[in-house]
Amino acid sequence: MNILLLEDDFDYKNSIKEYLQTLGYAIDNFENGSDAYDAIYEKNYHLLILDIRVPGISGYEIVKNLRAENNNIPVIFITSLTDINNLSMGYELGCNDYIKKPFSPKELKYRIEQVIKSFYFTLSENRIKLNDDFFYDTSSRQLYKNEEMVNLTKKEQEIIFLLISNKNCFVSIEQLRCDIWNEKYMNEADIRVFIKNIRDKTSKELIETKRGLGYKIARTN
Repeated sequence: MNILLLEDDFDYKNSIKEYLQTLGYAIDNFENGSDAYDAIYEKNYHLLILDIRVPGISGYEIVKNLRAENNNIPVIFITSLTDINNLSMGYELGCNDYIKKPFSPKELKYRIEQVIKSFYFTLSENRIKLNDDFFYDTSSRQLYKNEEMVNLTKKEQEIIFLLISNKNCFVSIEQLRCDIWNEKYMNEADIRVFIKNIRDKTSKELIETKRGLGYKIARTN
């Protein structure tokens, strides 16, 4: 999962990045709002974590511009601003959550998980039932068969997340290339190898293929 972090405080930026990397997230960090805004259109991110007062354009301006362009990528603001008017402005612009500095790493972890769960799944979904006794745990982002976790590589986990979060819709090769490999060129044969490896660890029926459309994991709830 790709996360963009905008934070101009050196210590905060590094500590957040290092902590989230230990949780398995891919982090691109920026100190300047204008640079971060440009990056949003150069790469697919699943979540934005934005400080408000930064050089260049502010976190507020970034979200205002994104929402005006009908871009609903989830956003968490991190800020030392505590005035209710500032908090209200963030929500009115369209952020998904707010964290006040200082905060603990675990608080950030839980808030990220909650935003991801509410945006890509639903708040009531802890276990998403799939075919053949498989289920996906939205808290741990792990795939299970019955109660046994399926041992997947990081890229395989990212593919599973992407397919499940698209809720019974086919995901194209181009979208896989863009979201999983950050638009780095991967030919279709190489992507098929990743899909085959997942099927070998799970079942041939878990991932459905349709020529011209891509891949899909059917959800039963």
